[in-house]
Amino acid sequence: MDNNPSTYKEKVRSFWRRYVQKVEKSGIKPPFDRWIVRRAEQYIAAFPDRKLAEQCPADVERYLTEVGQRTEMKDWQFRQIVDAIRILFELAGVEWLEQVDWEQWRASARRLEPSHPTVARDYEAGPASPDVDSSDDSNHSFAEIRKTHSALLDRVVKTIRVRGMTIRTEQTYVHWMMRYIAFSGNRDPTDLDASHIGRFLEYLAVDRRVAASTQNLALNALVFLYREVLGREDLDVGGFARAKRPRRLPTVLTHAEVTALLDQLEGVHQLMGSLLYGTGMRLMECVRLRVQDVDFGYGQILIRNAKGGKDRVAPLPERAQDELRDQLARVKVLHDNDLAEGYGEVYLPDALARKYPNAAKDWQWQYVFPSGRLSQDPRSGSARRHHLHESALQKAVNRAAQAAGITKRVGPHTLRHSFATHVLQAGYDIRTVQELLGHADVSTTMIYTHVLNRGGKGVRSPLDALV
Repeated sequence: MDNNPSTYKEKVRSFWRRYVQKVEKSGIKPPFDRWIVRRAEQYIAAFPDRKLAEQCPADVERYLTEVGQRTEMKDWQFRQIVDAIRILFELAGVEWLEQVDWEQWRASARRLEPSHPTVARDYEAGPASPDVDSSDDSNHSFAEIRKTHSALLDRVVKTIRVRGMTIRTEQTYVHWMMRYIAFSGNRDPTDLDASHIGRFLEYLAVDRRVAASTQNLALNALVFLYREVLGREDLDVGGFARAKRPRRLPTVLTHAEVTALLDQLEGVHQLMGSLLYGTGMRLMECVRLRVQDVDFGYGQILIRNAKGGKDRVAPLPERAQDELRDQLARVKVLHDNDLAEGYGEVYLPDALARKYPNAAKDWQWQYVFPSGRLSQDPRSGSARRHHLHESALQKAVNRAAQAAGITKRVGPHTLRHSFATHVLQAGYDIRTVQELLGHADVSTTMIYTHVLNRGGKGVRSPLDALV
């Protein structure tokens, strides 16, 4: 070992020059490169007696866990820390680099926003509405409409919540009601009648050229407003120009394409993608899974409070069980560390937190796919560990599809479509698939039968008959 101080200093300077070059090659531009260097220096300072080559994945994960408990930290700051440490160990050339799920840690940087459907029900804010005023139907802004008609919108929200409708429905209905009020010149809806609704819906179809499903959402919102909130049972919208409803078939991957897609996913995202395909779950059903919902004994997953407020059971794939057990073991360590630091709370739905005050820290209620960092509840101020943000898996699946060379339009929901189609191809009856998917009507499930007919309705192309 060379103990010459000048030689040692030169080695240190050389290391940081190479580090800065690697930061630049990673696409990180000034002034953010200086912050990356500072994050790297902070990490090294946390291990004063150990060189980078002497460290292991557990050291990295422990450090990120500790940093993730700083609820005041911004999302971009947490991502910087993850990137800085990853580049450090890339430069050090450690063999275990890929054992750390860097993408999962980066994804953990995004916290659930107050309007997120998982937690929005608990926030004592005003009526749910879009963050950005997207209304161009008049010169009246959403802020102005919200202020002028706050009493009415509060009634709408209260009526929706009494009926137990989902937060997404609440947000969508309030949005379209405000669009309707803006279109009508910020007038009170009680002064308007069915003809005004018809003109607004026609405007959406003819001038805005919205999809039929979008026009139906607006219609449902306004019918709810007049009949359920204002008590106008005699309302008859009458005739108006209907947006054309195209019959679209779902995108379905072949078995080979599913394999290629899953092979391109890594770490926790690969497990989540495997469960989406292996169970037919929706994206939000997957990210909201709790520990108690996984039943290894019966080989099933209980999907709670799914679309329509119903529970259902999905098969737990045998091929995913070992990896899922490993994931739960990691989550258990994370949860135990949180408890030791005085944290460990998780969001509980409905009134469970009041009914069972200590349940929020119970192991069984923890998320199977938790965030790598704590976040502060904007209402109570308590630090909680929510689930991973769903956008992380969406982005990971999109990247994986491109890397796999799949030219179809692919997202997490494509894996659900593929599950349904492949189960039907395996010979299971349509009613079984309907129950597995949680469809209220079998006609919704029937759309997956389109793949069972080879080609166009099972017809052999005449081109194939040429000699």
